[in-house]
Amino acid sequence: MTDYGHDLLFGAVLVPSSGQPHDAVASARSAERAGLDLVSVPDHPYRPEFLDAWTVLASMAAVTSRVRVFPNVANLPLRPPAALARAAASLDLLSGGRVELGLGAGAYWDDIAAEGGPRRTPGEALAATREAVGVLRALWSGRGRVRSDGKHYALDRAAAGPAPAHAISVWIGAVGPRMLRLTGELADGWLPSVPHVPPARLAAGQRLVDEGAAAAGREPSAVRRLYNLSPGAAGGFPRGGPRDWPEQLAALTVDVGTSAYLLPAHHPELLRVFGEEVAPATRALVAAARERPAGAATRSVVSVARSVASVGSGAPTASGAAVTPRPQQRRAAAGGAAAGGSLFVEPTPAPAEWLSDERLWDEEHRPTGPAPDPQRRYSRARQAPAGNLVAAHDQLRADLARLREIVDEVLAETLDPGDARSGLHELSLRQNSWTLGAYCASYCRITTVHHTREDEDLFPHLRRGDPRLAPVLDRLTEEHHAIHGVIERIDRELVARIGGGPGAAVRPGGLRAAVDLLTDALLSHLAYEERELIEPMARLGTGW
Repeated sequence: MTDYGHDLLFGAVLVPSSGQPHDAVASARSAERAGLDLVSVPDHPYRPEFLDAWTVLASMAAVTSRVRVFPNVANLPLRPPAALARAAASLDLLSGGRVELGLGAGAYWDDIAAEGGPRRTPGEALAATREAVGVLRALWSGRGRVRSDGKHYALDRAAAGPAPAHAISVWIGAVGPRMLRLTGELADGWLPSVPHVPPARLAAGQRLVDEGAAAAGREPSAVRRLYNLSPGAAGGFPRGGPRDWPEQLAALTVDVGTSAYLLPAHHPELLRVFGEEVAPATRALVAAARERPAGAATRSVVSVARSVASVGSGAPTASGAAVTPRPQQRRAAAGGAAAGGSLFVEPTPAPAEWLSDERLWDEEHRPTGPAPDPQRRYSRARQAPAGNLVAAHDQLRADLARLREIVDEVLAETLDPGDARSGLHELSLRQNSWTLGAYCASYCRITTVHHTREDEDLFPHLRRGDPRLAPVLDRLTEEHHAIHGVIERIDRELVARIGGGPGAAVRPGGLRAAVDLLTDALLSHLAYEERELIEPMARLGTGW
């Protein structure tokens, strides 16, 4: 676990289009209203379709009062550090200490050269960045005159100042190993972007930053880790919709150490959701994880967030198997959270079709809980545990999708059954002790090892708080046992394909049938559990 303990920051990347010159400034106001901490603009001085970054940042600062502004990232080859230092300090003074500095060594060298800028090799860009940071800090000191014998940025007794209103952070947009080590040595933060440094490469980058910090005698925690997000794009992150993001971002914070997230967005509603829903939910998850004992198990976020929307939804299955319409589940008014008008946490519906002819239980006669009070209202804080329940279930749904992919590969003979079995055991779906329950509250998408919190803690608490829930809780526990049995059956089918153990003959269609049965049972069970427990959890709490 690599958590540097930084407070979490959330912000936006706003493109200053010259075709819609007022949009970025208006979006900065929306970001501030949404409670975001940062707004930034890309700096591409050679592109006429963009407004000048510093002019836009000054306009943003003028119409806001709290949010911090910064270039993401300043184009160093076209922004000499002496001028850059004075521009940043001036705006920091005018804005009351609300300016930070993202800094880039340069790219798109043909465009930079076309503007009269230098064309630098990687080594030259590294040296120039090192010199630039020194110039920035010296001029920001506001003291005396500054001499620098740098090859790229020499100063000959330049007057320092103005001093900024606060200590401006320098966040470097580094990618290469040497620049990452330089970031650890000199900078206040590392600011990569998803397309250039996807989540799977973040940990390696963090280690290089840490190495640079250690070599310079600095604590790695002196360097904040930021991230420009890219949802919705091919290979983007975070995956899914905003409801799926908090668990992924929290996992990245706890597993890798990232602590500031910047969303490329202009739409006011998306900015609102990011600031008012995603940010507090992520902070709550991280706070819960930080309260766990040292050494508690974690899992990298890059292994989650696979969509299962097509499983059992009428889309063709990988096997081409026919699906059977699923009977409409009983949704009486007494059926828990769905009837609670004040709840923003909604249960995930079960798929409308069956994949398997087998049934583990009677779907039509499940117990339902007491009807919620239609006049009762619940704060977002009271609903947070229920939101975490849905997030925990989304992890299981993602694992189910991955399991189906594994089985498809085994049946296509492109994956060894032994490797498939190892893959199964890595899933939280398998690690969970299903005989005791799947719920892991705030910690689930961070730790993924599903502890026994439902039956040991949550279920007894809910039973004590409202005895009328007893039939529902008993039924959920019975279904936990049944699901555990199907997962064991899948494991036995894989063992049989490896060729081990007595009675391990491969049954035609046995593996596919077991996975289809698990799909039906798990998605139905999770939907039922959410439907019945969301409102009671908001009303009664969790007991922790």
